[in-house]
Amino acid sequence: MTQPHNGRTDVVVIGGGPAGLSAAITLARALRSVVVVDAGQPRNAPAAGVHGFLSRDGISPAELLATGREELARYGGRVRSGSAVTARTRDDGFEVTLTDGEVIEARRLLVTTGLTDELPDVDGVKERFGRDVVHCPYCHGWEVRGKRIAVLASGPMGVHQALLFRQWTDDLVLLTHTTDQPAPEQAAQLAARGITVVAGVVDRLEIDDDQLRGVRLADGQLVACDAVAVGPRMVASSPVLDDLGLKPVAHPFGEAVGMTYPAEPTGATTVPGLWLAGNVTDLQAQVITAAAQGMAVAAALNMELIMTETAAAAR
Repeated sequence: MTQPHNGRTDVVVIGGGPAGLSAAITLARALRSVVVVDAGQPRNAPAAGVHGFLSRDGISPAELLATGREELARYGGRVRSGSAVTARTRDDGFEVTLTDGEVIEARRLLVTTGLTDELPDVDGVKERFGRDVVHCPYCHGWEVRGKRIAVLASGPMGVHQALLFRQWTDDLVLLTHTTDQPAPEQAAQLAARGITVVAGVVDRLEIDDDQLRGVRLADGQLVACDAVAVGPRMVASSPVLDDLGLKPVAHPFGEAVGMTYPAEPTGATTVPGLWLAGNVTDLQAQVITAAAQGMAVAAALNMELIMTETAAAAR
């Protein structure tokens, strides 16, 4: 590992997903000392494979992260298993406390802890999420192409999601569930695309021999389908960011879509020395996007350190 600067690690990265590992590798290659703190609970763990990642299409999430850790180790970076529970500023840097009480001092802090998917409260959805219950057509659309898809509306984006998934199948229904009926203009769009709207609250998924057979409504009606598309509320939450005074804000489409922490395009925040990358600040970033953001933010962070060091040397 590259030697710490004046006894402190240059950068602590909280979150060891694609954004965090990509950032850490970039920093380590820039000869920075870097420690990644990771709880080992990636958002996409239920998925069979990562898609849309150039040259790595179909790789399992676990294998992708294991490969990233190996690459980081080659450049002297270190992964520390555990969670960061608190953080505070100190001497133009940060102190990060882990669940076991260890305190890591760092000149800069990069948070890449991702987000949590708040799924519809429907029996069977959570258990099959990432299999035949999907949310992103660019991640899973190919795998469910041509199948019977039921879009389970649970927020303001139901119609949008139905029109989007229609690209992958011509056998699609929109279940209004707990949302309002589509507005007249939306209803016309759905009808033009041959999308049937089914009103009524969804009670559960019908599973037979570990196969999805359909969606059962509260009134007893069965809507047959091979896959269910959901729109989870995406929420970024971090005790570390809260400790440092950074507060989450609503997605541009509203709190019902999700909450995220604000950052500049470079990843810098209003808290000096605190940087963000990946889903914690961009709810819609896919795996390859988050990894790219990690590299870009790391480069900006490294340049900020260079300018700080240059100013100190000039003095």
